[in-house]
This record gives sequence, structure tokens and C-alpha cells, in this order.
Amino acid sequence: MKTYDSRNWLKALALHRSDTFRKLFPMLVVVGALTAIIGHVEVRYLHLSKDSYVSNLPMMHSLLGFAISMLLVFRTNTAYDRWWEGRKLWGQLVNVSRNLAVKIAVMLPSDQKEARTTMRRLIGLFPGELQQHLQLEKTRLELDTEAHPEIPDFDRSKHVPTQIVRHLQRCVQNLHQEGVLSGDQLIVLNGELVQFLEICGACERIKNTPIPYSYSSFIKKFIVIYVLTLPFGIVFSLGILATPVVVFVFYVLASLELIAEEIEDPFGTDTNDLPMERLSNMIRKNVEETLN
Repeated sequence: MKTYDSRNWLKALALHRSDTFRKLFPMLVVVGALTAIIGHVEVRYLHLSKDSYVSNLPMMHSLLGFAISMLLVFRTNTAYDRWWEGRKLWGQLVNVSRNLAVKIAVMLPSDQKEARTTMRRLIGLFPGELQQHLQLEKTRLELDTEAHPEIPDFDRSKHVPTQIVRHLQRCVQNLHQEGVLSGDQLIVLNGELVQFLEICGACERIKNTPIPYSYSSFIKKFIVIYVLTLPFGIVFSLGILATPVVVFVFYVLASLELIAEEIEDPFGTDTNDLPMERLSNMIRKNVEETLN
């Protein structure tokens, strides 16, 4: 995730690695060339602007422009809600890990070094394994209707986060059976342990349940059709100057869709995805400091 100063306009205007202009540049060239050709043919040869039916095309694009803007606003807001929910879940994971480490440090006697070491290792291991689990292609396609035998790392068929929590539960239960932990302490620790898999399940829900395909596909088709027909609507009044206008309109609309595509899956490796590796390292460091 990129950290920045929102008040620095000069830095915000500069091109960076994740800028949509870099990704869209080939398509911008194609749209600009197509618009220039249409404008040249209209101005030099066709003169369709004199046709009353054709001259009404700008009005049609004005109406469709409002509709497509509403669709893109909803699309972007939905994608950002998914990104923000993912960030809240990982923030909750930070808090749960710290709370569990603190309670174990207080409840376990200092002579239980082996148990403290085991718990410290397992708690610190969970965030990193959850990150790997969420970034697996197998996790993303878990609810897909088609089989995917070609998925890499298919040998990790077992649910690793569940295995870690199971070991944590077993360790706590053993300590209770040995009389190290009381029944009340066991209930308190179990309440913390349950939240690990609840966070994991919520993250999986975001990961393997994308925006409905029909909705995403419709927006892309709408943008392409709108932009490809836009030159026929505005070239009558702007002539060859319609080229930069159409290119800019396409850049804005397509950029909004690209941004939504990037942030709707906050557990990937894009520039603006969640810094799960840094959060995992922070959790591991906090747990080690608490249970040392």
C-alpha cells in the first residue's frame, strides 16, 4: 500500500508505477487514432452534421453519460467498501493477536517456558499463513463452478489457518487439563481464539466472492460502446478537435473501472492492496515482545 501526502498536488500529478495512464496508453492511442480518422472523414467528405437525425447523437450521449457515471460511482464505492472491510479485518487481527498474547503472558506462570514459546510461535505464524492463504489462486477460485486442477500449490490442500488455530486450541486445552489454566481462564482464551477463524472466514468471503460477472462485464461493454460511438456525436461540432476530448473521456471512464478492479481484491500484490506482510511482521514482533 502506498502512503502519501494528500496535500501535495505536484506529487499527485506525477506519473507513478500504478498510474492508470501507463496501463491505458495503448488503448488511448487506438481511441485517439479512430477519433481522428472519423473527424477527418466527416469534415472533409461526409458532412453528416446537416442530417437532422444524425445531429441528435450528442443528446443521446449526454443521457448515456449520466447513466454510465452513476454505474461507475456505484462500482467504485462497492470496490472501496471491500477494500476497507479487508483493512478493518486485519486491524481486528492485530488487536486479537495482541490481546491473546497479553492474556497468555499474564495467565501462564513464568516456568511454563515451553508453552509460552509454542503459543508465541503459533500466534506469530497465523498472520503470515493467512496472507499466503488469501493470495493463493486456489482460495480465489474456491467457490467457482468449474474445476481448476492447474492451480499451483495444489498440494496445500489443507486449510493452514485452521490447523494453526487447532494447535493453539490443543495447547490451551492441555494447559487446562494439567491445571495450569482455570476454567474461567480457558473460557477467556477460547473467546480470543474463536476470532482468528472468524477473521479468516470474513477475508475469504471477500476474496472468493467477486463483484458479479454480469455487472462487471456490462460496465466494460458500456464504456467501450459509449466511447467508440462518441466521436460520431461530437465530431460534428468539434471537428478534428474531438480527438483529445474523446481520449480524455475514455481515460476517465476506463481509469475508474481499473481502480475499482484493483481495490476490489485488497489481498493481492498490487501497489494499493493491503500491506499484509508488514502487518504480519508487526504482529509477530508485538507477540514476541509480549511473551518473551
